[in-house]
Amino acid sequence: MNRRLLLLLFLLVFGSATNVGAIDTVSDWEDPGQRELYEQLIHEVRCLVCQNQVIADSNAPLAADLRREIREMVLAGKTESEIEDFLLERYGDFVLYRPRFKPETALLWLAPGLLLLAGGIVLWRTLRRRAVLPIGSDDDEPMNESS
Repeated sequence: MNRRLLLLLFLLVFGSATNVGAIDTVSDWEDPGQRELYEQLIHEVRCLVCQNQVIADSNAPLAADLRREIREMVLAGKTESEIEDFLLERYGDFVLYRPRFKPETALLWLAPGLLLLAGGIVLWRTLRRRAVLPIGSDDDEPMNESS
């Protein structure tokens, strides 16, 4: 009797499992170009809830709403630029993983190059200073006579 109950329980639990993890199951795109634009956009827009995920990978309700909204705009014939303008106006620069270059985001875009330049200057100055230091001999070091 216990085996039958366990078998029934097993079948109920695993037999009723569905694909609840599917994020975007809509595949009725007439124009492959629109589908490509949609896929590109959902991989460039940041999930505002998760913040380190694109909306293509997020299960958050807001991400689902953004995917639906982007899908509707793409199907309405909006261009990539128009959709990005809408998202930027509504959510700010943070919504895009690659924000546009403008005065407010200039430091974000220029910081890696500036940090590399600063590191190169520090390395160059350090090496230049060390090159003029006298080289000490082994005799100048005090010996450790613990033996």
